[in-house]
Amino acid sequence: MKRSIAYCGLDCESCEAYIATVNDDDGLRRRIAGQWSELNGVDITPEMINCLGCRADGVKTPYCESLCEIRKCAMGKGFETCGSCGEMGSCRKLSMVFDNSEDARKNLEADRT
Repeated sequence: MKRSIAYCGLDCESCEAYIATVNDDDGLRRRIAGQWSELNGVDITPEMINCLGCRADGVKTPYCESLCEIRKCAMGKGFETCGSCGEMGSCRKLSMVFDNSEDARKNLEADRT
């Protein structure tokens, strides 16, 4: 599985934080910080918008680095992705991701085969 697929199955290469990082786009960082601050009800600064993907080496957003419960769980179990977990289909942590991204589920199901 390519390294840009997150533990949850999302493709990090399509994330605006990833795009801003690889393109060193400060305007995009400012826009994303504003949107994510409003969406999450927390103060997110443009300096926090740096991420090369949750499974890749390198910088990560504070959320991806230390707050994401899915990442913590998969890493704690030693899984490459949640596709390796026998509880994937019933996981409460993954259900919100799957409700919003059928591609995430497909990516993880492909990892199971």
